[in-house]
Amino acid sequence: MSPKDEIPDLRGLDGEGSVQVHQDNDTKIEGAKVFSVYGKGGIGKSTTSSNLSAAFSMMGKRVLQIGCDPKHDSTFTLTGRLQPTVIDILKEVDFHAEELRPEDYVATGFNGVKCVEAGGPPAGTGCGGYVVGQTVKLLKQHHLLEDTDVVIFDVLGDVVCGGFAAPLQHADRAVIVTANDFDSIYAMNRIIAAVQAKSGNYKVRLAGCVANRSRETDEVDRYCARVGFNRLAHMPDIDAIRRSRLKKKTLFEMDDSEDIVMARAEYMRLAETLWRSVQGTGSTPEPLPDREIFELLGFD
Repeated sequence: MSPKDEIPDLRGLDGEGSVQVHQDNDTKIEGAKVFSVYGKGGIGKSTTSSNLSAAFSMMGKRVLQIGCDPKHDSTFTLTGRLQPTVIDILKEVDFHAEELRPEDYVATGFNGVKCVEAGGPPAGTGCGGYVVGQTVKLLKQHHLLEDTDVVIFDVLGDVVCGGFAAPLQHADRAVIVTANDFDSIYAMNRIIAAVQAKSGNYKVRLAGCVANRSRETDEVDRYCARVGFNRLAHMPDIDAIRRSRLKKKTLFEMDDSEDIVMARAEYMRLAETLWRSVQGTGSTPEPLPDREIFELLGFD
């Protein structure tokens, strides 16, 4: 068999122009409800993911959070420290995965949340999709997904490539974190297009967006009304959230204050909304062409 014969032609199956490889059936996540969190770089996806994981755990759910960024800081507010990445641990055993134990790459954080940092290849040397696939394969080999109710993928910034989209092959629902500004909404529009392309061949559907670090939500709401999208929650730009990151804690571990109690309640409401959303059909917005976004939200 020639090398050409060994590689299936999957162009178009994951969207126009796609050359991505389909997920191995052996790595499907079954039983748990799976959410992938996306958004512009620096928008607060890790803060959102960690507090959402904490909120699900407060609902009595068994939660696993998977950070998908080489800087591996997704779970540090849950565990109080940076965790080693799966890719670095695999390197230590010369990629002999059979030598690893669950405790080598899984940490237990706040209220029993299981934490994994998938990591990623050095810049310019590979695809993050491989790392996501290896992480899920390890979790399945060690039967860690069998006792899990919720899996949250915290996905790196706004480059919509194959590796960026890999968690969508596992997810039930995609959640987009945005701010009330043009750049964040522009990124959200691109992510919506990526999720819609994936939804033709995978179970993933859009749940909605979270307006984060924003006093107002008028621009987000205007965009959502135009394309038919849902704003699920609003996290104002409050100092309590910044302080929680500095203290390496989730909001659920911080001392009570008016702002913290309010933010906790919003995360609990978001978790409950997402848990229910998997039973529905999901959101099917129509992303806008670039010119129309500029006309809607851009400069005069």
